[in-house]
Order: sequence, then C-alpha cells, then structure tokens
Amino acid sequence: MPTSNKRDYYEVLGLSRDASEEQIKKAYRTLAKKYHPDLNKDADAPEKFKEVQEAYEVLSDPQKRSTYDQYGFAGLDDQGFNFNFNGFGSAADFGFGDIFDSIFGGGMGSMGRGRSQSANGPRKGEDSYLQMRISFMDAINGLSKTISLDVEEQCPDCLGSGARSKDDIKVCPTCKGTGRVVRSTNMFGMAMQSQSTCPDCRGTGKKIVKPCAKCHGSGYVRKKVEVDLTIPAGIQSGQQLRIAGKGNKGYNGGPNGDLYVEIIVDQDKHFVRDGDDILIEVPLSAVDATLGCKIDVPTVYGDVELTIPAGTQPGQKFRLRGKGVKNIRSGYYGDQYVIIDVVIPSSLTREEKDLYGKLKSVESNGKKNIFEKFKNTFK
Repeated sequence: MPTSNKRDYYEVLGLSRDASEEQIKKAYRTLAKKYHPDLNKDADAPEKFKEVQEAYEVLSDPQKRSTYDQYGFAGLDDQGFNFNFNGFGSAADFGFGDIFDSIFGGGMGSMGRGRSQSANGPRKGEDSYLQMRISFMDAINGLSKTISLDVEEQCPDCLGSGARSKDDIKVCPTCKGTGRVVRSTNMFGMAMQSQSTCPDCRGTGKKIVKPCAKCHGSGYVRKKVEVDLTIPAGIQSGQQLRIAGKGNKGYNGGPNGDLYVEIIVDQDKHFVRDGDDILIEVPLSAVDATLGCKIDVPTVYGDVELTIPAGTQPGQKFRLRGKGVKNIRSGYYGDQYVIIDVVIPSSLTREEKDLYGKLKSVESNGKKNIFEKFKNTFK
C-alpha cells in the first residue's frame, strides 16, 4: 500500500498514542481474529488483515514505534524498515506465533513460540469448519439438531502423554528436550543459524520408551460423538456457530480446537428475506385492486387479514408490523411487506368481455381515456 494511502497505525488498531504494550497486543488480537481470511470471507478482509499486521509490527517494536511517533511513515522509510506480508511469513521474524496460537489454535505451527511458550508444551489444536444447510422456515423459527462427529480426543488411559507411565517418557537425546534443532551454515562469510522441528521427537522434546496400548503413543483416540446444536431463530446464511473443543486434536496433550458450523439457508418459494424484514408478492385481480377487498396474507407465522383499499396500484406495498424476522442480538422483530401484483387476465369469457365492454363505454362517455390524456402531453 503506498504511503500516501496508509492510515495512521494508531487509528488502524483503534488506540490512542499513549497506549500501553498490553493495550496494543490486545487490540491486535481482536482485529487479527476479526479480519483473518480463514474466518472472515469479506472481499476486503485480507487487505485489512495485512493493515492490522503492519500496524502491530511497528507499534509493538519500541524502536520502530519511537521512529514512527517522531517522523511518521517517512521515518520508517528512511530507516529502511521492510514490511513483508506474504501470508504469515513475517510472523516468525517478529515473534507473533504465541499470539496467533492463542487466536487460531496453533495454526502458525512452531513459528515465534520462544517468547511465551515452549515448543514441546501442550498446545491447543486448530479449529475446524463445516457447513450445515437448513430450510428457510427453520432459520426463521430456530431449531435444535443433534449432529454426529468423528473427533480425536485426549486418550483417557495416558491423559495425552502417549506413554504407558511417566517413567516411560525420556528426554529426547537429539534436541535435549527443546523440541528444536539448530543448524549452522556459513553464507557470504557470515555465520547463519536456522531452527527446525526436531525430526526424532517431532517437536515434543520427549522420547516414549513404551507407548500407551490404547493410543499407540499418539496421546489421542478417535471416537464418534453426538453434539446437540441449537440454531437460534433469525440466523442468516453465512453466520457461524461455535462448538467448543470439537475441532482438530491438540498437540502434546493440549486441548482440541473448536468447531465452527457455517449455516447455509435455503431460499423459499414465496418469502424473501431482506435483513430482518420479509417480502412477499401477492397477486390480485384488477377488480379487487380497483374496488378494494380483504385478504388473508401468508406470513412466516401464519395468515394475517389485510385490508386492500380501493384504487390500489400495481407494486404498492403494505406493512405488517412485527411479522418479520427476530434479530438475534436485539430480540426485536422486523416487518413483513406485502407487494401487490395486479394480474390482467390473458383470456376472458363472453360474459366478462361484455362487462368490460360496458365499462369501457362508461369510461369513454364524453371523457378522454387514459392513453388520450397521455398523448395530449406531447402536444
């Protein structure tokens, strides 16, 4: 993003310029989760996510923050600071892994965990997602549904350790219990070091001498569980429901991630939802629209009597208060709008033709018809 188009970093995170380190970190966690592309499907979410990352990268670093406070974006450019946001590539460089682990359930792998969490400690599993399709009326009224899931949960025999007993767990001799191995190389006359997950213990820092007989050393067992899911009245397509602890398995005895169920609502033949309002088109004959009548209008809660006044025009709307959708947050109900569709018959009986002929003769008795009045406006 060009410097001229950038927003102030404090504005991006919604903070004052005297914000503390903890306030900066808290704001970043909230906004990163809000705009993360895996959780937010809006078209502008990736760009906003990058903007939040860049703001945090600067304000969480005392040197960069001081430079930015004094000289703004120009100071950062002059200092040669480089912002690289190719996916999560910059997270490891600035130690964001612990933050992302707490937000996304360990989705960052082992990057940047040195600040607050050891590589071989228990970690929460990644979140998982599924879609559920429901009918239009179920979305309006809400429902309870029991779903079956295959989940990997902590082994009850070894409590996630993967070993038969505590005595069967030894420190990994390759990484000395750190879960990481360091490799040194020489490039262009400079000593370079790189870290990677220990290949022998896979980052646990432990070697299991005798694996648990039930889970065979994994620490987790797969089982089928039934979960009661309550879908609230008024839910819309794309909204998600969270089921805690039913996501992907944890790491090193850590808890499971969460399961997010995205609701997909089928369309209805007659009702159309517009936010918390309901729209329905109702056909009327030209006679009923002209003379007026009373009709029983279908709503999502049953029929309601509606008085159609004489002279009702095609496309005219009538509101039925409180007959719309219940708002999940406020609990208030929207309205239903009845749109009148005046239907002109394509064929008539002899008697109907005679009656329309009489009506036409009455209309034209010394008066100009509607079309003639329209033509006169061109003279």
